[in-house]
Amino acid sequence: MNRGIVLIGFFKLLKGVLFVLLGIGAFRLIHRDVLDVVTGWLINMHFDPESRLVNLVLDKAALIDAHRMKQISIAIFCYAGLDFIEGTGLVLEKSWAEYLTLVLTASFLPWEFFEILRHPTWLKAVLTLVNLLVVVYLLFYVQWSLRQKRKKATQEAQEGEG
Repeated sequence: MNRGIVLIGFFKLLKGVLFVLLGIGAFRLIHRDVLDVVTGWLINMHFDPESRLVNLVLDKAALIDAHRMKQISIAIFCYAGLDFIEGTGLVLEKSWAEYLTLVLTASFLPWEFFEILRHPTWLKAVLTLVNLLVVVYLLFYVQWSLRQKRKKATQEAQEGEG
């Protein structure tokens, strides 16, 4: 059992659960006034109503209608589904899951780097670093695994000849 692969699998499953919860929250906002909901959250959390950040959030919330919220909900649930597929495959130590996780995680890295350059935050930087470490680990693990399989096949072929 490779603990690193299984650990990544559990991380993906946890992300999947968190995205399902986020998707449910987004889905519940479909027929509500998002601006009113966000304003209530900001007031309850005691944010300064005059701050630039609060005004930016409120401006963006005002642009979200029911159709857009449905699209956001669907996208969140699809992403959760991918995390569940990857996580389950990795926990079960399936080779296809290693490749799928490697390709999907690596494919999101350019977007994550772009987002950090556009609006840098510590959270984005940490999450991108985690994803980068997952990609590097999987690259090395997949290469090592392929070498082991070739070595085993060569040994079996030599034993079959002898």
